[in-house]
Amino acid sequence: MNLQSTKKLANGVDMPILGLGVYKMTDPQETVEAITKALDVGYRAIDTAALYYNEEQVGEAIRHSGVRREDIFVTTKVWNADQGYDNTLRAFEVSLKKLGMDYVDLYLTHWPVEGKYADTYRAIERLYEEKLIRVPGVSNHHAPHLQEVMKMAQIPPMVNQIEAHPYLSQEPLRAFCAEQGIAVTAWSPLGRGGVLQDETIVKIGEKYGKSAAQVVLRWHIQNDILVIPKSVTPARIEENANIFDFELSTEEMVKINGLNRNQRFGKNPDNFHFDF
Repeated sequence: MNLQSTKKLANGVDMPILGLGVYKMTDPQETVEAITKALDVGYRAIDTAALYYNEEQVGEAIRHSGVRREDIFVTTKVWNADQGYDNTLRAFEVSLKKLGMDYVDLYLTHWPVEGKYADTYRAIERLYEEKLIRVPGVSNHHAPHLQEVMKMAQIPPMVNQIEAHPYLSQEPLRAFCAEQGIAVTAWSPLGRGGVLQDETIVKIGEKYGKSAAQVVLRWHIQNDILVIPKSVTPARIEENANIFDFELSTEEMVKINGLNRNQRFGKNPDNFHFDF
């Protein structure tokens, strides 16, 4: 495995196993510089969303990177206020214009807004059929949400992006997704930094000469979870990518798996009131 390694999705599209997340990158220049750095290092996936208000910067950085558009996997998401069938189609047009692109690789429902998320996914399915997106997917969907979507979907979601890290390993949901052929991407893969002081993780890192963050990202990869760590710091962007020259043992994987405490650092999709 290396930074260009991919996971083959249900429709045969190859998705990079590690990408750059750009959540809360609000300074335009800093955002462009972070994406430019990531692409220079060798990242080939960028994860944005309408909510992040930086789709323009993602498009700008990619256009000026010297890397071919078709070699970069771009994800964006429809925000909660824009959900429903017609609204989603309109929101996608806005995102596409901001990105300055002809298509998006992966388009996601950002959160399962009650009474709307199934229709939102129907719109995403249409965008897929019209070849405006290469992969249809969802984010923050628990198994009941996925089951509701799949009742009416002709094409099941191929990716589910969820909060996941050693303190929230999401094993039952990951197992459900695996059964359905849905790839899992972890947002907040480092638990917003909340898992990086964990003694077990730090000790494993010392053994390999790696940081706690590198150990956690490696744990995700070995659990077949795609990761999109966010950073604007050039050294951290490089460090997060430097996880392919060591491998955690079975015993170490079991130890980190055992750290799960079902602790969220973000919102819970089951009781999220969509208040931001």
